[in-house]
Amino acid sequence: MKKILLLVFVCFLGIQMTFAQDVISVKEFLKIKGNDNVVLVSTRKATDYAKVHIDGAIHVNHKDLYKAEPKSTLKSTAEIAKILGAKGISNTNTIVLYDNGSGKYSGRVYWILKYLGAKDVKILDGHMKAWRMARKPVTKNPVKRKATTFNVALNKAAIADIVQVKKASNSSAAVVVDVRSADEYKGIKESKLPKGHIPNAINLEFKKVMTSKSKLKSKEELQALFNAAGITKDKEVILYCESSVRAGVVYMALKSALAYPKVKVYDGALFEWTATETVQK
Repeated sequence: MKKILLLVFVCFLGIQMTFAQDVISVKEFLKIKGNDNVVLVSTRKATDYAKVHIDGAIHVNHKDLYKAEPKSTLKSTAEIAKILGAKGISNTNTIVLYDNGSGKYSGRVYWILKYLGAKDVKILDGHMKAWRMARKPVTKNPVKRKATTFNVALNKAAIADIVQVKKASNSSAAVVVDVRSADEYKGIKESKLPKGHIPNAINLEFKKVMTSKSKLKSKEELQALFNAAGITKDKEVILYCESSVRAGVVYMALKSALAYPKVKVYDGALFEWTATETVQK
C-alpha cells in the first residue's frame, strides 16, 4: 500500500513539475541561482533596471532586438544571436526572465528565445513583486557576464507571417487571437493605427492568463479560460497584438502549461497588417 501511495505521489509531483517547467518560483530559483549555467535576466525598462534590480540580474531590452521597419519586428537571427552572446547568454544556459509583473516584456523575450532555439527558458513566477515580497536582495549595480556564443537552432513553428495569418483567419482549423484589451479589439480605444482587429480574430486579453499577483494561473484555470474562448488544442493558434509584445506570455501559457501543439506568434502584428490590409470592428 505504501508503495502505491508513493507511486501516486511521484506521478502527481511529475505532473506539477511538467506544468511548471517554464515557470519557476522564487523558492525554486534560489536553489539554482548559484549555478554558473543559470542566467537571470531583467527584461524591464533600462531606467527601471538602473534604479533597482534583482541581485545578479543582467539586463536585456526587448526593443534592442527589433529592426526599424516594420515596427517592433525582429532583427535577423544572426543579429539577435550576436546581441545575446555579447550579454553572456548562450542557447544552452538556463535562462530565467522577469519584469515588473505585467508579463509583457518577459513573455516577449521568452518567445524570442524559444524561437531562436534556446533550450531552457523560464519566467520567474510573480516577477519583481514576488522577489520583493520574499525580501530577497536587490541592487543598483549593473551586472556584466563574460561574452559567449548563442548558436541559433530556429524554431520555425513558433512564428507566423502575414500569408499564414490571412489563411488562418478564414479557416475553421485555426484561430487568430488578439491579446489586446477588449476596447482595443473593438476599436473603441484611441490608437495611431486603424481601429479594429484582424478580420475573424477573437479576443482574449493577455492579462487573463495571470493572477492579480502576477503569477501564471493554474493549469485548470488556463484550460477553462481557453476552452471558453474557443481556443482548443485541435486548432492552429496564432497570437498577436499591436506589436505582439503582449502575445509572448500567452504563447508560454499555451505551449508550456497546456502543451498546445500548434501555437505561433504573428511577429509583424498590427503594425505590419494595417500597412496593407483592412481591419474589422
